[in-house]
Amino acid sequence: MPYKPKRPCGHPGCPNLTDKQYCPEHEAQHRRAYNKYERSPESKKAYDYQWRKLRALYISHHPICERCAKEGRTVPVEEVHHIIPVNQGGKNAWSNLMSLCKSCHTKIHRDEIGDR
Repeated sequence: MPYKPKRPCGHPGCPNLTDKQYCPEHEAQHRRAYNKYERSPESKKAYDYQWRKLRALYISHHPICERCAKEGRTVPVEEVHHIIPVNQGGKNAWSNLMSLCKSCHTKIHRDEIGDR
C-alpha cells in the first residue's frame, strides 16, 4: 500500500521532510513547548483518574455555574473548583466542590491572591 508523500516540517524555516507534523530534530522541542503549561508532578498526583471521574460526575449533577446561577444567569460549567484548596488540606468531597464557568473561577482565584 502506498504511503502519503512526506511534507515539510512545521517548524518555521526547516527544510526537512517528515511523515509527522515536525521532523525528529524539532519534535522534542515542540513537545517541550506544548507541555510547558502542564501541572507540576505534585499536582498531577492530586488530579489523577479518580479526580477526573469525580469531576465528571459533579459536572453531570451541577451543569450550571453556581455563582452565575445565584445572579440569575445560566452559564454552563467549565471548571470544578475546590472551595478549600487541596494544597491547604481540602478534600475531593462534594461539600468542598463548586462548579464554575471560567470567568467566575478566575475571579475567585484573583480575589484569593489579592487577599494574601
